[in-house]
Amino acid sequence: MFAVFRTGGKQYKVAKNDVIEIERLPGENGAILEFTEVLMVGGAGATTVGTPLVAGASVAAALLDQVKADKVLIFKKKRRHNYRRKRGHRQPLSLIKVMDILTDGRKLDRAALAADAQSAAEARAKRKAPAGGGETKAAPKKPAKKAAAPAERKSKAKTKAAAKKPAAKSKKKE
Repeated sequence: MFAVFRTGGKQYKVAKNDVIEIERLPGENGAILEFTEVLMVGGAGATTVGTPLVAGASVAAALLDQVKADKVLIFKKKRRHNYRRKRGHRQPLSLIKVMDILTDGRKLDRAALAADAQSAAEARAKRKAPAGGGETKAAPKKPAKKAAAPAERKSKAKTKAAAKKPAAKSKKKE
């Protein structure tokens, strides 16, 4: 079963247990959200399209985390005018997990979904945390190169220079 719902000026097609990023919504991790602006519901051969909304349909989801999108760079330039501006932006997003798609006027059972939502949020937090209590393995160090003494460097440079110079040609007039 799938549903198409609208939030944050965008439309999302989801199924049960989908994890998606939407425009940021207020709330704590593990909170239950209900989206009532359902545009379409489908599955098992029957599809219902709303005019504009499907009556009695809603999507129940759990708020897993508040995240930020990848950075978008804004670069403006006017050639031959020494004008350059560089800005960046990271859009705030909410990460949600679809818990259930409710149709035919069914009501949301918040108590049953709250435990599932909390466990999903905790599982997400565990995956984000580094393993081993924050300890990281250091890469093996490479042995440092020994620096040549100054006298050795000079003698090496002289021998290289001597090797590069061609032998002088002597011209004799007879």
